[in-house]
Amino acid sequence: MQDVPRSDPAPALVDPDVHVESFRQAREARRLELVEDYVELIADLIGDGGEARQVDIAARLGVAQPTVAKMLKRLVEDGLVQQRPYRGVFLTAAGQTLAVQSRERHRIVEKFLCALGVSAETARRDAEGIEHHVSAETLEAFRLFCEGKP
Repeated sequence: MQDVPRSDPAPALVDPDVHVESFRQAREARRLELVEDYVELIADLIGDGGEARQVDIAARLGVAQPTVAKMLKRLVEDGLVQQRPYRGVFLTAAGQTLAVQSRERHRIVEKFLCALGVSAETARRDAEGIEHHVSAETLEAFRLFCEGKP
C-alpha cells in the first residue's frame, strides 16, 4: 500500500479529559437528535393541518408506523407529547418549547450556510444535521455573523 503524502503534520492528540468531553457531547447530541426531529415535525404538522397523525409522521420521516409508535411512547414518557385516541399527537408545553428551540437553531444554521454561499436547498438539508450538534457558543457566533456583528 502506498503512503499518501500529507501537506500538514498530524495534529497532536488532545488531553484525555477534553477528548472524553467531546465524545460525551457528540453522544448526547445524537441521543437528542431524534427527539428534536420528532417534536419539530409534530409542531409543523399541527401548524399545517391542526393535528399530527402517526401515519403522517411515518410518511414524512420515511419510517414504518411501528417505529413512530415506539418513539411516541418515549416522547409521552418524557412529557413532550400527548396522544389522544382517534385524534393524533399533540405537544405538551415542554414539547412546544423544544420544537421552537430546535426550529430556531435550524434557522440560524441554515441562514449561516446560505451566507457562506451554500445553495438554499443544500443549506436546508445540511442544517438538519448540523443543528443538533452545534454548541450554544458556535450557534451564537453563527447568529452574530449573520447579523453582521463581530
